[in-house]
Amino acid sequence: QVQLVESGGGEVQAGGSLRLSCAASGYSYSNVCMGWFRQAPGKEREGVVFIYTGDGNTSYIDSVKGRFTIARGNANYTVYLQMNSLKTEDTAMYYCVAVASRFFCHVRSPSYRFPNWGQGTQVTVSS
Repeated sequence: QVQLVESGGGEVQAGGSLRLSCAASGYSYSNVCMGWFRQAPGKEREGVVFIYTGDGNTSYIDSVKGRFTIARGNANYTVYLQMNSLKTEDTAMYYCVAVASRFFCHVRSPSYRFPNWGQGTQVTVSS
C-alpha cells in the first residue's frame, strides 16, 4: 500500500521561505510523478508543481515560477519543495501527491488523476 508522508509548512511573513518534504513508500515502480496540490479556503484545489523522478522533468503553475523549486531527494520517492518570496496568496493547505505515470505529470492534470495523497500541511503567509 502506497503511503505519502509530508513535513514542513508553517507560518511565515510575506517574503519569507518555507520548505516542504514528501516521502512515498510502497511503490514497486522505478519512477513516479510526485508533486503538490494546494487548496485555500473558498477556492478550488490547484496543482502547483510536479516532478517526474525518472528524468527530473518539472511542471509549475505560472504564479509560482521563479519562487518555488521542486527537487528530487537522494532517497527514492522523496521530493522537496523550496518556497521562496512567499506571498499571502500562497496561503493554503498543501497536499503531496503521487502517481505511477509520467503522462499526468503536469499542472494541468486534474486531482483525480493522482490516486495517492499525503495528509496535507498548512502553509500560512501573513502580511
